[in-house]
Amino acid sequence: MKEKKDKLIVKTKTWIENADNELLFGKGKSELLELIEQSGSILKASKLMGINYKKAWTHLQVLQKNTEEELVITKQGRSKESGTKLTPRALELMKNYQILCKDIEDFANKRFKELFKSDK
Repeated sequence: MKEKKDKLIVKTKTWIENADNELLFGKGKSELLELIEQSGSILKASKLMGINYKKAWTHLQVLQKNTEEELVITKQGRSKESGTKLTPRALELMKNYQILCKDIEDFANKRFKELFKSDK
């Protein structure tokens, strides 16, 4: 029986909803922000994620509406300064979401070991 116990693992999935139970922030939106930060473009980020631009833009609008803050700054043109950058608040949201996910995962793993992997 011990061998089977050792093969058990716990998985967690964390997301944040608004008061209307609409998805506000989760893995996909966090990934979108990360890719915008890396690529400097909403279009490039959407292509890397395999979603269309409209869906990526909608994700950003939902986030901005619910946080009531500007999360991206877009400059048109073809200069070095053109493109899309994340605001400090967007970077903070990404960082805090990652911390929250890690904390929840660490707790879930600790509690899982206590409940399912103890030698009883």
